[in-house]
Amino acid sequence: MIAKMKKLTFLVYHKEYETFLTSLRDLGLVHVTTRAQGTAENAELQEAIRLTGRYSAAGKYLQQLMVPAQPHEGNVQKGVEALETIERLQAELQQLSQRIQAVEKEITVMEPWGDFAPESVDRLRDAGYRIDFYQCSEKQFSEEWIDLYHATLINREGSKLFFVTVTPVGEEVELEVEAVKLPAGSLSALKNRRQEMLRQQEALQEQLKQLAATALPDLQAAQHDVQTRIEFSKVVLSSDAVADNKLMLLEGWAPVKAIDEIQQFLSAQEAYYEVSDPTPEDDVPICLYNKGFFRLFEPIMRLYMLPKYNELDLTPFFAPFFMLFFGLCLGDSGYGLFMVLAVAVYRMIAKKIEPSMKSILTLVQILGLSTMVCGLLTGTCFGFNLYDIHIPFFQRLKDAVYLDNQQMFNLSLILGGVQIIFGMILKAVNQTIQFGFKYAVATVGWLIILVSTALAFAAPSVLPMGGTVHLVFLAIGALMAYLYNSPDKNVFVNFGLGLWDTYNMATGLLGDVLSYVRLFALGLSGGILASVFNSLAVGMSPDNIIAGPIVMVLIFLIGHSINIFMNVLGAMVHPMRLTFVEFFKNAGYEGGGKEYKPFKN
Repeated sequence: MIAKMKKLTFLVYHKEYETFLTSLRDLGLVHVTTRAQGTAENAELQEAIRLTGRYSAAGKYLQQLMVPAQPHEGNVQKGVEALETIERLQAELQQLSQRIQAVEKEITVMEPWGDFAPESVDRLRDAGYRIDFYQCSEKQFSEEWIDLYHATLINREGSKLFFVTVTPVGEEVELEVEAVKLPAGSLSALKNRRQEMLRQQEALQEQLKQLAATALPDLQAAQHDVQTRIEFSKVVLSSDAVADNKLMLLEGWAPVKAIDEIQQFLSAQEAYYEVSDPTPEDDVPICLYNKGFFRLFEPIMRLYMLPKYNELDLTPFFAPFFMLFFGLCLGDSGYGLFMVLAVAVYRMIAKKIEPSMKSILTLVQILGLSTMVCGLLTGTCFGFNLYDIHIPFFQRLKDAVYLDNQQMFNLSLILGGVQIIFGMILKAVNQTIQFGFKYAVATVGWLIILVSTALAFAAPSVLPMGGTVHLVFLAIGALMAYLYNSPDKNVFVNFGLGLWDTYNMATGLLGDVLSYVRLFALGLSGGILASVFNSLAVGMSPDNIIAGPIVMVLIFLIGHSINIFMNVLGAMVHPMRLTFVEFFKNAGYEGGGKEYKPFKN
């Protein structure tokens, strides 16, 4: 359900405005209406946004180093210092990396010539001889260069030759080959320089690893502090100045249950305020307020989009279906048991679990329990069939709940029809709440047609197909669907819209119901793949008393791990698809609400 909201309007003297906002932020109950256009014109706010991006980038960089972090309470000042240190070390590492690349290029140029001291070349030049360095292909080299320029071969790499010429200073050497300019330094000196740079690089990386082990909580604390300042600045920019800039006008929202506490707070403030109900034109923030089992499914609703304030919250209505659909898609009791036990073990060994994470873990266990129950419909457990075990308990269970493939196929279609009809009922309720019952008459008419036809098909003894009672229901439903399709329009427009709805029902409804076949198909394919891995584990294990069991266990574990991952992913995605597309469409769900986010630290 959606929590009822109240609109709050504040009028504050401009000198007291920032103090008032600080107190309002400490209260942490009011969702303040902010304006996006204020952010682009404020240099301080732009800088704060860039700063939080720097903190985020630094945190991600440290996480990529894969160093176990030492958990502790974050310190904002240490986070500021850590950011400066990380960015300085990153800059030094980048510069050092560029210098290492430059030295490596020089080493590559120098290696063919060997390790010699450049000073010896200088001494020859002082003695009146000039040494030039060249490289060319074997075909380009001419033997006459040996006599003309005292060309001397230094090295050969494949078909490439490296040679020098020794000529008196002042004599021109004209060779149409590539001249080589050697680095200033010997090969050993260059390698020593590279080794020293690599040591410096390793030292810098070690400093970053030490920061990765200690600085992450500090960075997060500093980033949170900047984000708090950003939110504060947005609220300041969102205020309207009135009465010659002497008074500041601000609007916000709060749940009805928090109004008493907010009024007690405001009574101590130097501010005028009003509390009013939202109007249809207001863009009211959405605070979902579900309890117990249904609250666990709110994250799934948020993956799609929140409802509008005047809409039904469909979370409690799709939650049981989603749980059942997940179990049918996964369809293996062993996999469900594994999910339940894995979460239980994690809860025991985890030192600290966030409240939001606890609800997700509970949801995983509930989905695992649903899988265990749904797996009993086919008797599948880690790819084995429990009902092939001749134990009285399993045989009695088989007689009670077992369904073959045809029955599972039929069950999928029946569940689809039930959820779609249920969605249309919710659509009628939603239309009645939002616009009045007359706008829901056409939907009720289609419900009468569909439900009476389904009942006549499923129980002809109760309601014979095509009988008088059935025809009466069809007539009543058709009149409602065709004549009250749009109450504000004339009868001819209503009749035309009714024909259009008939076409949509005939084409869309059949496709929607057939979409639920995936519940049967996914469960069947997962069970087949699990049995294939079992066969591989038995068939590929060698006939050896030691190696055989080891290979069999490895294939079993790896195969079922892959199958669990793939099937759990499919069992999440496809029920969400059925919920967000088939169910929400037939329930007339619009969505588009913005989340209630109180202004707080």
